[in-house]
Amino acid sequence: MKKISLIGAGQIGGTLAHLIGLKELVDEVVLFDVASGIAKGKALDIAQSSSVDGFNVKFSGTDIYEDIKNSDVIIITAGVPRKPGMSRDDLLGINLKIIKQVAEGIKKHSSDAFVICITNPLDVMVMAFQKYSNLPTNKVVGMAGILDSSRFKLFLSLELNVP
Repeated sequence: MKKISLIGAGQIGGTLAHLIGLKELVDEVVLFDVASGIAKGKALDIAQSSSVDGFNVKFSGTDIYEDIKNSDVIIITAGVPRKPGMSRDDLLGINLKIIKQVAEGIKKHSSDAFVICITNPLDVMVMAFQKYSNLPTNKVVGMAGILDSSRFKLFLSLELNVP
């Protein structure tokens, strides 16, 4: 594998990019963010850490979808995080618009890539991405950690008054 692009250069995108570099999973990592300059700055920070951390991966940041062309894997972290008082329905409406734009960019510039979506609410975002991009179903997956399971376990233990 030669190139991974991350759509969304916030905390999750930046952390994943750094981990990909540390593990030298690819030759090139592209960070994309619609907020001009954010991805470039984060890519530069990570690239500058390579001499200390001991990895050799090319990093670049962009706000131009064309720069993700020829990606082997694209990881979507773009989206608005849920804020206090915000319902999952509120989050859904905002992030659906973002996923639609991302799907169009990926379809146009890197439609052969394997796509991993992390944006919440995950199940709906993966389905929406699939619909908007029209990529083959074997090329699109969602990835959630254990956060929802951990939350559910905590809520159950609090409700049932058990550890």
